[in-house]
Amino acid sequence: MRRDAAFVSEVGRPAGPGARRGGSDTVPGRHALRGGRGGRGGKRNGERDKSGWYGPVALTVDTAGIALPVALCFHRAGLPHTGPATATATLMWLAVRAAHRRYGRRWLGESRGALTALHDWLTLLGLLAVVRVLTGEDSPPAVALLALAPAPLLTTVCRALTHRHLLGRRREAHGVQRALVVGEGSAVDRVVEQLASRTDHPYVVIGAVPVGPGGNRSGVPETERLESVPPGPDDGGQDGAAVVSAARQHAADTVLVAPGSLLSGQRLRTLTWAVQDAGLPLMISSGLADVALRRVRPSTAAGLHLLHVDPPPRRGPQLALKSALDRTGAVLGLVLLAPLLALLILAIRLDSPGPALYRQTRAGHRGAPFTMWKFRSMVVDADRLRPQLAAANEGDGPLFKVRADPRITRLGRVLRRTSLDELPQLVNVARGEMSLVGPRPPLPDEVAAYGATALRRLLVKPGLTGPWQVSGRSDLSWDESLALDLRYTDNWSLTTDLDLLARTVRAVVDGRGAY
Repeated sequence: MRRDAAFVSEVGRPAGPGARRGGSDTVPGRHALRGGRGGRGGKRNGERDKSGWYGPVALTVDTAGIALPVALCFHRAGLPHTGPATATATLMWLAVRAAHRRYGRRWLGESRGALTALHDWLTLLGLLAVVRVLTGEDSPPAVALLALAPAPLLTTVCRALTHRHLLGRRREAHGVQRALVVGEGSAVDRVVEQLASRTDHPYVVIGAVPVGPGGNRSGVPETERLESVPPGPDDGGQDGAAVVSAARQHAADTVLVAPGSLLSGQRLRTLTWAVQDAGLPLMISSGLADVALRRVRPSTAAGLHLLHVDPPPRRGPQLALKSALDRTGAVLGLVLLAPLLALLILAIRLDSPGPALYRQTRAGHRGAPFTMWKFRSMVVDADRLRPQLAAANEGDGPLFKVRADPRITRLGRVLRRTSLDELPQLVNVARGEMSLVGPRPPLPDEVAAYGATALRRLLVKPGLTGPWQVSGRSDLSWDESLALDLRYTDNWSLTTDLDLLARTVRAVVDGRGAY
């Protein structure tokens, strides 16, 4: 979902009851921003507009999530010192969370919090082990672990709900920070487009200060323009005054600078001084996009700030562990789901003539062909009928998609909506041809139409689920699907896979884009 600049009014809230994304009132640049408050008063907009209950609820859930289970388990087990044990565990849990700044207003709601909750819980276990040794506390370890187990689970649920609530508010342009972008015309356009393409971040562009004669095609309001060369002898002092004036006129919460050939070196440094002396937060865009933060390492050389970008993991222990987890998970899945698989085979055979399983050649890792298995959801001669539906194709790029495909059987629609038709691919995962998480496995004729960029999605194994599965599936355009796949291909990690697997459950229940 996009976030249009004009969707935010001069006070950082939706422009009015009639403002809707994609309508005439949201054309970037059409919304007139008049003079308003400066960017210095009170809390920054993105923090102030976060719901006030985030912090109290987080603290309450963390407290109850450990105090009640510890007290109950110790009491039911007849252990002494229930009160001191409960107080110690609760205070240490809250201390660990606070030390990691989990209650800071800036961080509340910004992530689902599952991995941070697990990290904090393991830290708590270590600290309590030390306390146990020092005090001679002798409660059974099994009872202690059982009492502590609900804490990370409840914390994760609370943080996930908070994160979901915050994302919902940001889709309506609440809880955002108003950003003024400074840079050459093309650089401003890139930053505005990138920020507008997604809503899972706190920034909304409300104005631009272009540098040089280049045009500003982004459509955001422009009230100042910097010369190609600083006009004054102070090498940028007038730049700072113009940017600060524009920031106050637009009631900006932060200034985002996109450096370029006309804005670098001493001129950029002088502009930085002016903005920060005015009390405005400052950010500088590196120009990198869709690169995970863990792959970037800053350093300095001769006064220059450098960013080292680590390559995507293509080999090594992390990939070996992923493969081992894939195969283990697939085998366990086949064993546990065997009764369901048998029932589906019987239902498919009773629903329509033909075999229960459907196999098709797909392109795998680095384009290697393999036979992919699915439960049959179409009539037997579906492939032969495909050319007759070419005029009804709703997909763009190399994809073929028909929302009301007449080849799909009655049971097939249910299988597709619930993604149960994909379960036989656990066999492909167990054989090492696919992964539990990865890009969608393409057809060979789709790969034949790929350009150099699209071919990069074949650098990892295709997946049973992936970013496309949790982001809209068939409702996505080809460009959107490709962008998601490339982002995963370049930045995958085991924690990313776990997150996508967890989100897949909700996507399957929701059924959006499954046809």
